Amino acid sequence: MSTPGPVSSSRLPMIPEIPKGEVISTYDRYEDAKHAVDVLARAGFPVRQISILGNDVRSVERVTGRLTYGRVALMGALSGAYLGLFLGLLLFIFQPDNAAILGVFAAAVVIGAGFGMLFGVLSYAMNRNRRDFSSVMQMVANRYDLVTEPELLHEARKILTASVQ
Repeated sequence: MSTPGPVSSSRLPMIPEIPKGEVISTYDRYEDAKHAVDVLARAGFPVRQISILGNDVRSVERVTGRLTYGRVALMGALSGAYLGLFLGLLLFIFQPDNAAILGVFAAAVVIGAGFGMLFGVLSYAMNRNRRDFSSVMQMVANRYDLVTEPELLHEARKILTASVQ
């Protein structure tokens, strides 16, 4: 998800750092900045020398719904069923006798769903007064700058200006 910024050598930095360079253009939405990089890529610009720099980053928690025992039980059962499915597939791969594998496979999924439901409901019951909703956390920036090395700045601006006209 994070892409290193402009670098003069062909090796990418091993530690995260804020890219240095000149701002080509600024956008309010990430999709617009991404589109500008696509335009530059189609024009043959060396896009490895570009970074999209998000500024004024904030964390946004979007509430997706209310938690109830039923919903928690369903989510736990699905999660446990996935684990059971995985274990059933492992048993299927390493089981030398394939005659009874269908029953073992189904049992692994059902047992996984049961344990997932049990643990989900118990966890929710212990934390009930602290959090009664589900949510998704996102990091959002107020603006996005395209940054490149100073010697490529004018070429990038020329390509983007020509694409708008």
